[in-house]
Amino acid sequence: MSIAKYIDHTILAANATSAQIIQLCEEAKQYNFFSVCVNSAYVPLAKEHTNGSEVAVCSVVGFPLGMMDTASKVFEAKTAIENGADEIDMVINIGRLKDGDNAYVENEIRQIKEAIGDKVLKVIIETCYLTDDEKITASKLSVNANADFVKTSTGFGTGGATYEDIQLMKDAVEGKAALKASGGVRDFETAQKYIDMGVTRLGTSSGIKIIQGGTADEGSY
Repeated sequence: MSIAKYIDHTILAANATSAQIIQLCEEAKQYNFFSVCVNSAYVPLAKEHTNGSEVAVCSVVGFPLGMMDTASKVFEAKTAIENGADEIDMVINIGRLKDGDNAYVENEIRQIKEAIGDKVLKVIIETCYLTDDEKITASKLSVNANADFVKTSTGFGTGGATYEDIQLMKDAVEGKAALKASGGVRDFETAQKYIDMGVTRLGTSSGIKIIQGGTADEGSY
């Protein structure tokens, strides 16, 4: 499979414009990326400009902090699906995880999955803020709550994906959820190594550079 089909072509910046979202969609169609990943306010626009193509629309939920209440995240997820999203990338409540409130974290993931039904749910655990034990716990809670993927990062924290974190998460989910590496995936070699490790989706704003064999700027996510 082409590496392009592993890529969620992403713009999530606070200052992203409609013109940039339209360009994102056109690029995704041109390069055959798996999806475009946008903030929920842009889902209708992204759907309009990918309609009739094979490009899926992915919406983030509770992004990037994950600290809004569960009902708000559920509402955002449901609205995104109603507006045409095919997949949801949600951010866990990182503080609750660090408090040891595993029931809260698992219940929130489960409620969002139930709200979106057969649509794909990816759970962003934001590894840069977690201990190894917390990364393992978050991955297992995601599996317990029937999530489809566990994902490393928002790209807006203090760090992104690492090979070590992907291995930890892979071991934790035991094949019961897929893996998405996100944050700092900026070149073909890095992307290919993640795929070789078993990652089936890459979240990046550097997709074009990756498939062209180049390296994106340091500020890319």
